[in-house]
Amino acid sequence: MTANLPAAQRQDNSSRQALVMSTIAFTVCFAVWTIFSIIGVRIKQELGLNETEFGLLVGTPILTGSLVRMVLGVWTDRHGGRVVYTMTMLAAAVATFLLAFAHTYGQMLVAALGVGLAGGSFAVGVAYVSRFFPAGKQGTALGIFGVGNVGAAVTKFLAPFVLLSWGWQSVALIWAAALVVMAIVFWLTTGDDPVIRERRAGKTMPARSFWQEFAPLKNLQVWRFAFYYFFSFGAFVALSLWLPRYLIGVYGFGIATAGMIGAAYSIPASIFRAYGGVLSDRIGARTVLYWTFSVCAVATLVLSLPSADYVVRGISGPIPFHVEIGPLAFIAVASVLGFFMSLGKAAVYKHIPVYYPQSVGAVGGVVGMIGGLGGFILPIAFGALNDLTGVWSSCFMLLFLIVVSCLVWMHVTIRRMERAAEVKSPSLSYAAE
Repeated sequence: MTANLPAAQRQDNSSRQALVMSTIAFTVCFAVWTIFSIIGVRIKQELGLNETEFGLLVGTPILTGSLVRMVLGVWTDRHGGRVVYTMTMLAAAVATFLLAFAHTYGQMLVAALGVGLAGGSFAVGVAYVSRFFPAGKQGTALGIFGVGNVGAAVTKFLAPFVLLSWGWQSVALIWAAALVVMAIVFWLTTGDDPVIRERRAGKTMPARSFWQEFAPLKNLQVWRFAFYYFFSFGAFVALSLWLPRYLIGVYGFGIATAGMIGAAYSIPASIFRAYGGVLSDRIGARTVLYWTFSVCAVATLVLSLPSADYVVRGISGPIPFHVEIGPLAFIAVASVLGFFMSLGKAAVYKHIPVYYPQSVGAVGGVVGMIGGLGGFILPIAFGALNDLTGVWSSCFMLLFLIVVSCLVWMHVTIRRMERAAEVKSPSLSYAAE
């Protein structure tokens, strides 16, 4: 039946199939990648960890998932996303299974390194999915794929109930089983991307050497995109991991309630990534990023305000004031922050296939790596700031400094590009930026 379909229709069907299955697989992988956001709270209680040790534990999987992205992206360019995606999920499943049998802090850190392989699936999916779509639709396609970030919300919503019913070890075992099932389904329902098929048929040149794949990384522009992603994605992951702990410590919520509120933050920050891709295709990634960084700067500034008591010298004597952000206001502002982060994540990745169409795996991998490192570094920094300052909102103070740096760097660079374009040709424009 399929053989009788027109070639264009068969291509559309395979493109949709690749996008849908990659997105579902990424959702499962992301759920596993952020598993410590919930079970880490119980492990902290059992082992008596301080804030810095807790931050290191929840951030360790993010470290692995970040560092392997560049290599996995290149492997996907060379060998195809179908096989690399499947093997990545199976390897992460083994590590997640072994996590259930870890007893000491050191053993859990080692297991967490393996769990982090699930996070490397992002670079695989970006390189795989982008090859099925033309440039004018890649922003939308990659935005839809990025909806898999909602896996963080899946963990926050479901894991607390599994943990309270059967223990945190059961969470690890069930999440590992989900990875194995997903790997099998993905292998059976997807095919090779068009580039790999043509390469195997001898219609295109063989793959470049491994080191040639990294040639674009010498461009400062790549690292600027990576810094944008350090905030838009790295801070999202960091807050996904940190919010349950923050809500328990600041507002006294139980772990189930904190998990559901954390899910409420993660869902818009994930689902609307697809909308960010559509916007980037329609109005340009530059405009989307300006809105993202501007609104996020305001949101993080508001959330940075610590609870405080002030005394004003009034006409008739001292007038005391108490200032704090209540739980409802916090949830509202955090949701706005998550929404605009989701737009920014899609906008950053809109740039990559436009500027580096032959190196999506390598460039997308390094941008994803730096973004993922944000998810590793920032939770540790949040814990360290708590230990050093004793101020819960210090994490948002740090995020405010980062997003303002992104905004300033982008604006200065774009103004320089515009001046250079005016000198060369008044009609020259930069479509993606």
